[in-house]
Amino acid sequence: MKTVWITGASSGFGAASVRWFAERGWRVGAWARRADRMEALRAEIHAAHPGAELWFEPVDVRDAAAVQAAWDRRPFAEVDVLVNNAGLARGRESIEEGSLQDWDEMIDTNLKGLLYVTRVVAQTMVARGQGHIINIGSLAGREAYPGGNVYGASKFAVDGLTDGMRLDLTPKGIKVSQIAPGMADTEFSTVRFHGDRAKADSVYSGMQPLSPKDVAEVIGYVASAPNHINLADVLLMPAAQASSTLVRRS
Repeated sequence: MKTVWITGASSGFGAASVRWFAERGWRVGAWARRADRMEALRAEIHAAHPGAELWFEPVDVRDAAAVQAAWDRRPFAEVDVLVNNAGLARGRESIEEGSLQDWDEMIDTNLKGLLYVTRVVAQTMVARGQGHIINIGSLAGREAYPGGNVYGASKFAVDGLTDGMRLDLTPKGIKVSQIAPGMADTEFSTVRFHGDRAKADSVYSGMQPLSPKDVAEVIGYVASAPNHINLADVLLMPAAQASSTLVRRS
């Protein structure tokens, strides 16, 4: 039985990925900040799949010491796949009006959190000489757009970091991949606009965005590829989207 570890697992791509792997018989370790959401997800999965092997723990990936401590408590000695999914956007202000708090939260979660988690998990993978790390990037890490400044920069950093990780870890038997979604209807925009649901819904008006399940299917596909294949870089967009700024709407 293979084991996957997923961050940002309480909603969106992370929760959908937990469901995808659990339904297919994988052991699942999952971290997120919201314990109540994690418990609800655990109950849902165990109701549908009573034999599922799950390990859920509330962990803030921005806290390096908490990440290490939680990793030391894990019940699964070996992890085959890490999905670095934890991330968020805050605000759409022009750069001179941006919130320092928002900037810190995005950089600490999207970049430093990914680094903290990768460091502890990669050590065990290197010791085994095998494993697979999948970073969840974004179209915003390929193309800048107005108001996307610091969020985009954090995802551009993930794009570059993924390449660097692949160079470091391929000789050690570890696959490194990135999946970069475009517009997807999750809590992403609600979080970005600090709870303004009407503003968030307007982002997807007149078009069909990706769903969390769509992205989880691709994550699962990349994770399940034969050992000799690495789907190293996947750009995933809704059919109505051509770029970060061009979207067909009805």
